[in-house]
Amino acid sequence: MHTTFERTQRIAVLGGGPGGYEAALAAAQLGAEVTLVERAGVGGSAVLTDVVPSKSLIATAEASNAVKEAADLGVQFFARGGDAKAVKPEVAINLQAVNKRLLGLAAQQSEDMRTNLLDAGVRLVQGEGRLDGPNAIIVATAKGGTDFDRIDADTLVISTGATPRVLPSAVPDGERILTWTELYALKQVPEHLIVVGSGVTGAEFASAYRALGAKVTLISSREHVLPGEDADAAAVIEKVFKRNGMKVLSKSRADSVVVDGDGVLATLSDGREVRGSHCLMAVGSVPNTADLGLEEAGVQLAESGHIRVNRVARTSMPNIYAAGDCTTFLPLASVASMQGRTAVFHAMGDIVNPPENRNITSNIFTQPEIATVGWTEKEIDEGVVPGTVYKLPLASNPRAKMMGIRDGFVKLFASAGSGAIIGGVIVAPKASELIFPLALAVEHRLTVDQFAEAFPVYPSLTGSLTDAARAMHVVR
Repeated sequence: MHTTFERTQRIAVLGGGPGGYEAALAAAQLGAEVTLVERAGVGGSAVLTDVVPSKSLIATAEASNAVKEAADLGVQFFARGGDAKAVKPEVAINLQAVNKRLLGLAAQQSEDMRTNLLDAGVRLVQGEGRLDGPNAIIVATAKGGTDFDRIDADTLVISTGATPRVLPSAVPDGERILTWTELYALKQVPEHLIVVGSGVTGAEFASAYRALGAKVTLISSREHVLPGEDADAAAVIEKVFKRNGMKVLSKSRADSVVVDGDGVLATLSDGREVRGSHCLMAVGSVPNTADLGLEEAGVQLAESGHIRVNRVARTSMPNIYAAGDCTTFLPLASVASMQGRTAVFHAMGDIVNPPENRNITSNIFTQPEIATVGWTEKEIDEGVVPGTVYKLPLASNPRAKMMGIRDGFVKLFASAGSGAIIGGVIVAPKASELIFPLALAVEHRLTVDQFAEAFPVYPSLTGSLTDAARAMHVVR
């Protein structure tokens, strides 16, 4: 009698960011033999130098703003033995302590993720990895590339992320001219921070450092900040930026940024000069796909260098998948995680529900935040999808009045025929938390009437969501 054993599927993951982490974890839970290769630390740049530390910095900025604005709510600050008049407080920021805390949080998050992988039975290999054909990864496990580890696998998942784009006319030096990964070495709040780029990253850091007390000049090559976002939302953010003392230079392109003495000098394309103490270059990112052996393994890349993937995160090679910012999909940590799981489920024959672009929520962590989901108003206006739009200012919400919220709105989009909610925009403090009910509505095709039947707490900011839905009721 002969006993046959089914060979365990071998899965190798290159890159330990959100996509690679979730892929490795899901594969191990499904019984695969999993090896994950990571050069810096589990969590990748998202945890170590990007999402976790930047949002921690923004949380500190929000706390600073809350203290500054507390007097508007009747909270008075006194000096003992001094004049008992209410005063606007001077808020001091110890940036060195802030950065130490946020890098500590990032390191702890990375360690927690590493422990989860080890507990699940994932083999971790630290080093620089590259493909050796479509069925193996070679890892340089020592500096100088003298020691190599070869990992053979049935399925490969590539999740190598992206790095900040560097312009030859504004090369970061890590001290005065910085990428967003280098900000956490600053020992004190910059006296005058020039931010080049008014996309999501530029807007978030400009907002945060202004709240922390820096003078900020935002150089935008477009007519308005956040050019790719909902126009009404971007207008609110730009208004708040200017009201808070930020200088926004629209339709301005920085030709060069150089270190000049103990500061920086930005020269614009029209000849104007802007001087500051530091400069943050936020001009996009490039995928980490060069010199990985991808094309030699048969993996197709876009002209931008991103890996072409389909909805189940599969590349042009049937056994190679890719997830995260190195792919042609949406560059969001939540999307990378979903892609990683989807890739493994598909590779191992499990049930797959591919993510639908329209149902993915995104958020911009300015103050206030901008959260979006589904179709956009621009697409409705252009006739791409038939729909109706309703916008409700947040200032009319009773909880917003209590909290002293002056800026923001809720905007719902509904199908012109069925009344199904097809999208929405929220501009508010913690919009990232408020968007989830709308995401559920879009995912499950709830109508405005069904949505309005839910009971929000009174008073609450979520009440504006049901108020907007009620206003969109159509007698049938």
